[in-house]
Amino acid sequence: MGFDWLWEGQNAARLVQGLWLTAKISFISVGFSLIFGTLFGLIMRSNNVVVRALSRFYLETIRIVPILVWLFMLYFGLSTWFNIHISGLWVCIWVFTLWGTAEMGDLVRGALASIEKHQVESAKAIGLNRWQIFRYIELPQGTRRVLPSTINLFTRMIKTSSLAALIGVIEVVKVGQQIIENSLLTNPSASFFVYGLIFVLYFMICYPLSLWANRLEHKWES
Repeated sequence: MGFDWLWEGQNAARLVQGLWLTAKISFISVGFSLIFGTLFGLIMRSNNVVVRALSRFYLETIRIVPILVWLFMLYFGLSTWFNIHISGLWVCIWVFTLWGTAEMGDLVRGALASIEKHQVESAKAIGLNRWQIFRYIELPQGTRRVLPSTINLFTRMIKTSSLAALIGVIEVVKVGQQIIENSLLTNPSASFFVYGLIFVLYFMICYPLSLWANRLEHKWES
């Protein structure tokens, strides 16, 4: 009873492998989102009307269509329409990167837009060029303003990675489901302990990030 199922066969090793796959999907997606999202946020500030319209269209499309639909569309759609098979791992990374880039870009845009205009105007008045204004005024203040929200976004991306199980990726939730199915007859209460352990694993990853975001937010507001 209890956590006895954990030591049966390769259950513990499979959970570790599943957790590693979850971390791999999450942190690769987070890394790409940080880079591309920052660039996207700068592009959203363009003075070109067409560029701004296309950026807004991309952002709203990503927000309106559920992540699960994107996963199904790329995983099943590409193989059906173009006869191309891509592993579920990379489909997840692509979809989460598309989502993270859009959300990160909007956070960057908002953080830079929140900087008081008189600071920029004063910098221009003393002869600073556009790059110097960005480097000495917008970048330091924008980083402080966007970082807490960025950490919260990355926490959401880590939690949402559990959707990978729905396209057959053997991450930690999928492993848990398989263990439960194999333990129904020998240990009917296994589901409670399996999902309880998965809850603890996600909590151990995400809670420190949430604490860090709150701490930074309170520190920089004071």
